[in-house]
Amino acid sequence: MNIILLSGGSGKRLWPLSNDIRSKQFIKIFKQEDGSYESMVQRVYRQIKAVDPEATVTIATGAVQVSSIKNQLGDDVNISVEPGRRDTFPAIALATAYLTDIEGIDPEETVVVCPVDPYVEADYFKALKGLSDQAEKEEANLVLMGIEPTYPSEKYGYIIPKDSNSTSEVSTFKEKPTAEVAKEYISQGALWNGGVFAYKLKYVLNKAHELIDFADYNDLYDKYNTLTKISFDYAVVEKEEKIQVQRFNGQWKDLGTWNTLTEAMEDKVVGKGILNEECDGVHIVNETDLPILAMGLHDVVISASPDGILVSDKEQSSYIKPYVDSIVQQIMFAEKSWGNYRVMDVESESMTIKVTLNPGHSMNYHSHNHRDEVWVVLSGTGKTIVDGMEQSVKAGDVITMSSGCCHTVIAETELKLIEVQLGREISVEDKELHKLK
Repeated sequence: MNIILLSGGSGKRLWPLSNDIRSKQFIKIFKQEDGSYESMVQRVYRQIKAVDPEATVTIATGAVQVSSIKNQLGDDVNISVEPGRRDTFPAIALATAYLTDIEGIDPEETVVVCPVDPYVEADYFKALKGLSDQAEKEEANLVLMGIEPTYPSEKYGYIIPKDSNSTSEVSTFKEKPTAEVAKEYISQGALWNGGVFAYKLKYVLNKAHELIDFADYNDLYDKYNTLTKISFDYAVVEKEEKIQVQRFNGQWKDLGTWNTLTEAMEDKVVGKGILNEECDGVHIVNETDLPILAMGLHDVVISASPDGILVSDKEQSSYIKPYVDSIVQQIMFAEKSWGNYRVMDVESESMTIKVTLNPGHSMNYHSHNHRDEVWVVLSGTGKTIVDGMEQSVKAGDVITMSSGCCHTVIAETELKLIEVQLGREISVEDKELHKLK
């Protein structure tokens, strides 16, 4: 089975754990059997491989998320990188071309496209296999998953099938309605449109060539930022006449707000937190080293990270976005392909960061024009290369880099260090990559 996972979004609704770099699908909040926690993207990837170990999984995402994906899933995962944000049709067209031109998959094969962030169980992935099998028959050019509604939601578009069979032709589509109109749709047998569908690769390749002038994957990639922004629904789905829908009545939750996310949490407290006996319906998610104590609260979510602290009634947490949009602040935590960093202190001419490198990983060989840096190794072993000079490092070692000198650090074991940046112009743009000789 070939699967394209759409991974986008800035994650403002789950602030302060999510930000412009770290979307909701990378928050480690779901408890595993060994007591550790995994993110949505890790959970979905694991579930797919459990149902179909031979599945080809490709994640379609923007460049800003690549480091987080590789950090959580490893370097071997297939990624179709979007050079910019052009909505879902260009993203799916690019990922389809990636599968045929880069991965060498036969255009006659089918692929299933689905979001990376729903909360689902194994039956969902078996249903994806059913979509793929149905698309293989070529009774329709597109086969959609229609999710049996559990309530009259205003958040989703609706698919109205022609009959009540498990696989049906599509009668029409409806935009996101009011709750009252949604009730009427459901009485007509309408299904939620969760953005899940299957097709033969050649179908979307042909559609892409009809709408975009390009030769192959590389050409499409180069032209990507010039493409018209348009959703796959508007460009393809709603214009397709040979289209079917398959019903799915298993668990499917869109965990897009704190209110819905806490419903899927197994533990009421993740991180350092205490609830007294008078608390009811309270969840704490704490990524800091400071303990949080909650007493006598009801239906409240408390979340803390280096980016900020949220204390909110769960229902009100759905309206967080405009308030977060008004907060202007530097990103304080980010995952990279080599590990992660956490900003500890910011002054006018200095910044202090805690850096963790995963075993066997390294930073790019780079230099800065406007700042000096000092590394203090806290734990682990590795080596540094500064202007071509290699040096083994361990806990307690101090390495200094003046502006302009090239440097990198390579972790043998997990390597933790404090990085102090010093200069009048400290900026993420002040970074020049070099080739290591």
